[in-house]
Amino acid sequence: MINKMILQGRLTADIELGRTQSDVANTEFTIAWSEKYKEVETRCFMRCKAWRQTAEFLDKYFRKGQEILIEGHMVTEEWEKDGDKKSRTICLIDKVNFCGSKSNNGSNIPPKTDADGFVNIPDDVEDDELPFN
Repeated sequence: MINKMILQGRLTADIELGRTQSDVANTEFTIAWSEKYKEVETRCFMRCKAWRQTAEFLDKYFRKGQEILIEGHMVTEEWEKDGDKKSRTICLIDKVNFCGSKSNNGSNIPPKTDADGFVNIPDDVEDDELPFN
């Protein structure tokens, strides 16, 4: 069976990086896009989740409104709240890419920096993924 998603859209909010108790980086965010057929526009939203270096990369280089291309797969999360069973389907991200023109992809937004003023780029980032060239 195949479970693969490729989405291109815009971030609805800034990325907020979190950490688990064992210090694993993670983030959740929403991507929005619209489809227009004749006079009817449909707005679509997809909740996404990223872990480890991918989450850290998103936190450093992506901001609200920025265009983004993601690859991932769908998962259903289930939990119980106040005795009621809840569930939601999200995209668990495998890869993230910049997209859109350089003026629209946030390349003019400075990446977040560490306290020492340096930008740390994860080891698994390819040169063509960097926001500067």
